[in-house]
Amino acid sequence: MQSDMFLHAANFSTLFVCMVLKFPQIFALMRAKSSTGVSLNSLLLELIGFIVFVTYQMYYDYPPPTYLEYPILITQDVVLLLLILHYNGSLRHGLIYALVFVGGWRLLTVEKWIIDLAMSLCTFISAASKFAQLQCLWRSKDAGQVSALSWGMAAYTCMARIYTTTATTGDMQVLVRFIAMTFLNLWVLLTVLYYQKHSSRSKKDD
Repeated sequence: MQSDMFLHAANFSTLFVCMVLKFPQIFALMRAKSSTGVSLNSLLLELIGFIVFVTYQMYYDYPPPTYLEYPILITQDVVLLLLILHYNGSLRHGLIYALVFVGGWRLLTVEKWIIDLAMSLCTFISAASKFAQLQCLWRSKDAGQVSALSWGMAAYTCMARIYTTTATTGDMQVLVRFIAMTFLNLWVLLTVLYYQKHSSRSKKDD
């Protein structure tokens, strides 16, 4: 009974956090009218990882509460993508990305081996998205408009999903993905906080 209560709490808290997870990042871009520091490649890879992951979960009829947040995250990432393209002056590329993502999503469920292969690569794709953001931060040495709050919430949701996956499906591929994403989200978070602190200190010195 107590374990069920913890499981429901983890599921609902994850869903609630994911409903607003990207909002701080979206508002930061809108306020600054700039996408400085936010990696487009990171966002595209993250979208691919999310689409593969939720498609895999649905294909194998996993319990909806274990992946319900992903359609919400995908929607928020699409809004972020449009904002980045808008501020970069390349909004017309949005249609191309839409066609590629929809076509790729349809392809995933054509054969069982395709979705299994995609899921086996999903952790590497999602990890690559975090490294793309880290590389962007290391190159610029400036957090720019990157939201530390969004990355902190992402780390929490991955930690919660480690518990829910262990308690429900026990799928090792999914579990490994969440463990890796927790570590990488925390790495990005600490990097953002470091550069934000460094930037604030530099402004005070000036």
